Amino acid sequence: MVIDSHEHLILPTENQIELMDQSKIDKAILFTTTPHPEQAHSLQELKQQISMLNSVLNGNINAKEKKRLYENNIKDLTTAMNYYPDRFLGFGNIPLGMTSFDIELWIDKQICRNHLMGLGEFTPSTIAQIQQIGDIMKIVCSNRIYPLWIHTFLPVTKEMIFSLVDLCKKFPTVPIIFGHLGGTNWMELIELAKTVPNIYLDLSAQFTSIATKMALLELPERCLFSSDAPYGDPFLYRQMIEYLSPSKTITNLVLGENIMELLTKLNLL
Repeated sequence: MVIDSHEHLILPTENQIELMDQSKIDKAILFTTTPHPEQAHSLQELKQQISMLNSVLNGNINAKEKKRLYENNIKDLTTAMNYYPDRFLGFGNIPLGMTSFDIELWIDKQICRNHLMGLGEFTPSTIAQIQQIGDIMKIVCSNRIYPLWIHTFLPVTKEMIFSLVDLCKKFPTVPIIFGHLGGTNWMELIELAKTVPNIYLDLSAQFTSIATKMALLELPERCLFSSDAPYGDPFLYRQMIEYLSPSKTITNLVLGENIMELLTKLNLL
């Protein structure tokens, strides 16, 4: 089974199914989204869509508005999942900076009750926000274990990646998926991941194809195929893994077996 382990919700959903069919993808793990860049037909329209995302990431909305936005995004995601239960799984986001009580309540209401498989995408921009992710990991560690998906390209710095790795060591039962393989810090991340078994490597939005090649060689059992659609094309990312993979066995691991094993191990499937 081929599983794209990181796609954002595309509207209309039928277009997302068509994209998956063209790429021969059996299932996709959906993540929430505020912008819809797939609807842009010019650079100016794309900039308008991305400005919505930047507004959220830069803290231009208050905590109450952010919670409402995240709730609506999760509702959109679960609607797509319910229409196509055989094609979609889902991860749900959590606003950073909440109290421990509110984190537990959010996970129960928004994640568990909606049968989501993990938490994220988190896009930290400061060390303080890395620490807030640590607060979530602490809650997860003492309750039901969910994997966390963390964006590690810009604005995440090398120092912030090191801090995330420290959190992985502190909470070894919580799997952390490092989105986009650390961006320009991919070499350091691969080296660190080899000694920290709860780090998983997302292969979307690669800085360079040699980063994907090295990840497949060094940690094939913890690499995850994903496209980051609509920002990336599933067909092209699948082709890259098939072309760069050292063996058919490793190709199968990365294209679906690894993420299936992770979710099954956590009793999420």
